[in-house]
Amino acid sequence: MKKLIAGAAMALMGLGGAALAEDYPERPIMMMVSYGAGGATDFQARIVTMTAGNEDALGMPIAIINKPGAGGRVGWNWFATQADPDGYTLAAYNVPHFIAQSIKGGVQYSADSFEPIANWGADPAVFVVAADSPFTSMADVVAHAKENPGKLTFSGAGLFVGHHIAALQVEKAAGVKMAYIPTKGGGAAAMKAVIAGEVMGGINNLSDAFRAQEAGNVRILGVADLQRSEFVPDVPTMQEQGLEVDNSSVNFRGVMVPKGTPEEVIDQLAATVPEMFANPRVAKKMQAGGSPMHIMTRDEVKAMWAAREQTLKELLAGL
Repeated sequence: MKKLIAGAAMALMGLGGAALAEDYPERPIMMMVSYGAGGATDFQARIVTMTAGNEDALGMPIAIINKPGAGGRVGWNWFATQADPDGYTLAAYNVPHFIAQSIKGGVQYSADSFEPIANWGADPAVFVVAADSPFTSMADVVAHAKENPGKLTFSGAGLFVGHHIAALQVEKAAGVKMAYIPTKGGGAAAMKAVIAGEVMGGINNLSDAFRAQEAGNVRILGVADLQRSEFVPDVPTMQEQGLEVDNSSVNFRGVMVPKGTPEEVIDQLAATVPEMFANPRVAKKMQAGGSPMHIMTRDEVKAMWAAREQTLKELLAGL
């Protein structure tokens, strides 16, 4: 009798994964964004998940929960240490942000703390100034910084995020020292500081800057990428303006789950989420918001994370 009970238990355990995958998801899903409402990550996360409830997607809606603070550290620390690995708690990732922060230390996560699902976008950093600024090019910015060491103030979304990495690269390439001011509240707060005249400039996401420029509030002076953006084709790259700044600060965004999430759930999400991102309604809204899309599968994201970690270790050691 004991053997029959044991055999039945083993059989049920073997079916558990299949049953879980077949029934998942049974209730709405939460996705944590570690930046404030209104910034690029929050803005894009709400767009790319808007079709989650469709029958050809997950069949359940995804609710966005914001846990901002310390350049993303507050949210990702919580996600790595407290989030349930049950498939009902997802998070948006930002690379290079969380990888650079884990390299510098003082956080409770690393790339090994999470399992990537899929990538939705690649958002380069740009240098912006207020619409009425006397600066019209990166040459103007560099000249002022050389004449006034440490006094040119510019904002960004935190320490060792893409904005900060781009800032360090600009300073090194130009041979100048500027005053980088990390703001609370992510990219939205950093952009407000530029518009309000609290700082002389800022490094922000292209998508945030595009919307602000369209509204007539800022002017974009340079793009920290290897080629110009289709959204602002008249704005030269940093390299075109004589600054050796590569694409290390490009902000890759996507979805991840905590380590320990059942493989069956990971597999189902990995098969569904990229198709959800590819929905034409999503693409249209992202295009209208100046948000570059770059859809990648789970395996592609794994490779990207590994490559970026190696690049960032070398880059941060030299900055």
